[in-house]
Amino acid sequence: MSKIILASQSPRRKQLMEAAELEFNIIIADVDETNPEGMSGELVPEFLARKKAAAIEQQVHNAIIIAADTVVLLDHEILGKPIDEQHAIEILQKLSGRKHEVVTGVCMQKGMKQVCFSVTTEVYFRSLSKEFIEHYVRDYRPFDKAGAYAIQEWIGMIGIEKINGDYYNVMGLPIGEVVLKLKEFDYKT
Repeated sequence: MSKIILASQSPRRKQLMEAAELEFNIIIADVDETNPEGMSGELVPEFLARKKAAAIEQQVHNAIIIAADTVVLLDHEILGKPIDEQHAIEILQKLSGRKHEVVTGVCMQKGMKQVCFSVTTEVYFRSLSKEFIEHYVRDYRPFDKAGAYAIQEWIGMIGIEKINGDYYNVMGLPIGEVVLKLKEFDYKT
C-alpha cells in the first residue's frame, strides 16, 4: 500500500497527482455528497472533502489520505454537474460573459492529524454563442464536470478570457498547495 491514498475517482485529480510525481493508490470514498441545508456554497467543498477523508480513514492505516471536492459558484449558487445535454447547455449559457468562482476543498488526513483548506479561483468566460456551447457539449460531453466544462479542453482554450488564481484548482486539485501541505505530514517528495 502506498503512503498516499487519493480518495477520488476523478481522472483529472489522478492526472495531477501523477504529474506531481507522487506515488499513490486510489480508494473511492462512498459518501453521501449532499450538504447541510443553508450551508454557504464556499464551505461545501471542504465539508465534503472532510467526509470523504473520514470515510477512507476507517479503511486504511498509516497512509496520508487526500480527499477533495470542487464546486462552481455563480453568484454564490452552486452549479453542479449537468444531468443531461440540455442542462449542460443551460449551465454554460449562465456562465457565458460572466465571472464565476471555482472552489476546491481539500482534506488531508493521517490518523488524528488533519489539514484541510479551500482554494478559490476566479474564471471569466467570454460571451459564448449558442452554436459554440452546443458544439462543446455535443463533442466533449462534459457531464461529469462541475459547471459543465473542463478548463483544459477546447472551451477553456477558446472561451475563457482570463483567470485569477490557480489553474490546476479549476481542473479539480490545487496540486501545488497539496504538495506543500504534504510536508506537514513529514512526507518526502
